[in-house]
Amino acid sequence: MNSLGIVPATAAHAAALGVMHRAAFGAAGWSDQVLALQLDLPGMAGLIAPAGGMVLARAAADQAEIITLAVLPEARRQGLGRALLEAAMAAMAARGAGAMFLEVEADNLAARALYAAAGFQRLGQRKAYYGPGRDALILGRPISIYAAGA
Repeated sequence: MNSLGIVPATAAHAAALGVMHRAAFGAAGWSDQVLALQLDLPGMAGLIAPAGGMVLARAAADQAEIITLAVLPEARRQGLGRALLEAAMAAMAARGAGAMFLEVEADNLAARALYAAAGFQRLGQRKAYYGPGRDALILGRPISIYAAGA
């Protein structure tokens, strides 16, 4: 799919996705079973990078959302997160989505910087979305440009 080896993920990748997700998110990381179930949901697409990252995104009608994006700690700050995000936006645009949305923990400054650099704008906030005192910011951006292969 690209020079980083990002390829579509299937349920067969669930164990590798789980290792990455738990390494990135610790105790909040998802189990292999949860990830396999997510991949089976309508409109869902998963992408995996052997270098140590994964993303799940879902399209519904003309909108899409990033469900989760994880990069192994040792693979961070090398452009992998950005590449996964770009690949997910392109995949969702190819499915007819014109906009991408996501939630990010307000205190996750690295993720917020990634999304800001990719053109995401703050649209709102969800109080205690991740638990008491852990708010989520709702971000979004148009992605129709990706449908044209830009």
